[in-house]
Amino acid sequence: MSRGGYSYERMFAFSSSRPPVPTDLVAKIRPATLARSRTLNLRGTWSEVIPGGVLRRGSTVLVEAESAHGGVSVALSLAAQASAEGLWAGVVGIRDPGVAAMVDLGLDLRRVLFVPSPQAAWAQAAADLLEGVDILVLQPPAQIKSALARRLSDRARERGVVVIVVAKDSSWPVPVEMNVRVTSSRWDAGSRLVSRVLRIRVSTRDRATSSFHDVILPDPRGRVATH
Repeated sequence: MSRGGYSYERMFAFSSSRPPVPTDLVAKIRPATLARSRTLNLRGTWSEVIPGGVLRRGSTVLVEAESAHGGVSVALSLAAQASAEGLWAGVVGIRDPGVAAMVDLGLDLRRVLFVPSPQAAWAQAAADLLEGVDILVLQPPAQIKSALARRLSDRARERGVVVIVVAKDSSWPVPVEMNVRVTSSRWDAGSRLVSRVLRIRVSTRDRATSSFHDVILPDPRGRVATH
């Protein structure tokens, strides 16, 4: 499959088995990740929804949503903010990320590494990508051991990588810096244009209160907008 002359098969780094990330690729990515600020700036709708309009490097963000309620779209939309700035992103465990949808969300697919089906090796694949990316979207299996989740979070903090975990029913077993929960989801259709309205609750570890927001994701252009 290709779009604009670019072959998307090349983006899928692994299939069922997990070879190591090539050292030349790590070396190519790492110089960009070393010249880092302490935050990743958000723009547009997310700059209004996320406290401070930034994602803190080394933090873990939990996106909670029931299946097909927009959790993956929220996570990828947040990741697009980093990818669009010329940084590197990784996506682990999302079997069908939807190439056209990701382009619409703003992801620069030339700087995204995918591990769509890591199976039992998902944690090792995530750990490998933490060595070279700035932001990692992770959809782990349903059952996760606390010790494993804690090691990944600690490693992300050491490397200054923002980890966005897509899960449901609070299945991520360790505390996170930010929680974005999709509380409701509905599709609206007008003429031939279809959009999805999400009600989300945003809470952070350092704030005692939560905030609620209505966002459209995707809007008729395939992106995120306020409702």
